[in-house]
Amino acid sequence: MITSNKYNYYFYTFLSILVFILLLKADMSLSISYKEALNVFVNNSVLSFITKTSIYFFGQNDIGLRFPFILFYALSVLLMYKLTDNYFRYEKDRFIAICIFMILPGVLSASLLVNSAIMVTFLTLLYLYYYQINNKHSYGLLIFFLFLDNSFAILYLALFFFSFKNKDKKLMYFAMSFFILSMYIYGFATAGKPRGFLVDTFAIYATVFSPLLFLYFIYSLYRAGIKDNRTLTWYISITALILSIVFSFRQRIYIEDFAPYVVISLPFMLKTFFHSYRVRLKEFRLNYNILAVLIVIMLSINVIFTFINRPLYLIIPNPTKHFVYQYHFIKELSSELKKRDINEITCLDEEITLRLKFYNITNGEKYFMSRTPYYNYDEKIVIEYYKKELFTVYIKKIK
Repeated sequence: MITSNKYNYYFYTFLSILVFILLLKADMSLSISYKEALNVFVNNSVLSFITKTSIYFFGQNDIGLRFPFILFYALSVLLMYKLTDNYFRYEKDRFIAICIFMILPGVLSASLLVNSAIMVTFLTLLYLYYYQINNKHSYGLLIFFLFLDNSFAILYLALFFFSFKNKDKKLMYFAMSFFILSMYIYGFATAGKPRGFLVDTFAIYATVFSPLLFLYFIYSLYRAGIKDNRTLTWYISITALILSIVFSFRQRIYIEDFAPYVVISLPFMLKTFFHSYRVRLKEFRLNYNILAVLIVIMLSINVIFTFINRPLYLIIPNPTKHFVYQYHFIKELSSELKKRDINEITCLDEEITLRLKFYNITNGEKYFMSRTPYYNYDEKIVIEYYKKELFTVYIKKIK
């Protein structure tokens, strides 16, 4: 009991620190991207409704924009912690598992960006928690999911395979019916010339987990499959993983549709690792020790780059190749414009115009802004990080 209380304290302390850091990151380091601006001003999806509701209560600022997704992150972590209660033999193992889940690059990134991935992760864990507590499926939640996001089709298909294995006809018919309904409502894009993106898909998964962790993850799913240790979580993760691989032979996939269902099997993978580690004598654990150290090092590097990535501009020749470029510089540009008492401007770049609108720089005819230099411009604004030029615009007063 004392040990359990100790690790509970460690867990809630670590979670609180991470949430605080995420809020700081959202407020101080990120700017709204074009896709996020579309969700605020153009789209009418569930994601847009969540974002607009948050902005209504917290104001049109970066905290208001990203708060719901940080909240979904915290709730997902809490649900995962509940799901792993009595799952591991030692409380220390449970604490290590939940810490790794909290700092997975894909999970951290999803908590900071306006996307459905972290919401889907939370709702899937909620469904699994209901199933674990009540030992039955929540058909109410499954009906609710149909109207939220297209990616729940993957969950329905996984439940179909799970019900087929357990000979649960009610769930089988329900899951297949809702899978077909989801496909009918949202469709599935197959336009364009078929191209192979398998390597790209594996590379993205490697960044979601970290490379070595992903390789061991595949091994643990394979091992569970051949040993017939197939839980509901296993069916969900293996279905999402195989579907993403199959589709990537033809086209580029949206990883946010698949990753939420893959990452939920992390505790299962770590339980496999701890078991394999402890059944061996100390003199035969060297490979596992090396693997664990390498995974910790890679995760640490990924976490550092998630929170502190601007210095990478110093070593990247082309700033637009930075993996967070689309979430940078607009906030700084709006500040520079406001310093010059420019609150409305005309710009031929629709993406920049929509992003500036979030920071209350509206479309107007008093000033003209261009990314291309012209002979009679009045002012030049350069946005720099660490004295590296990221973005340059030229301003001309019209009226």
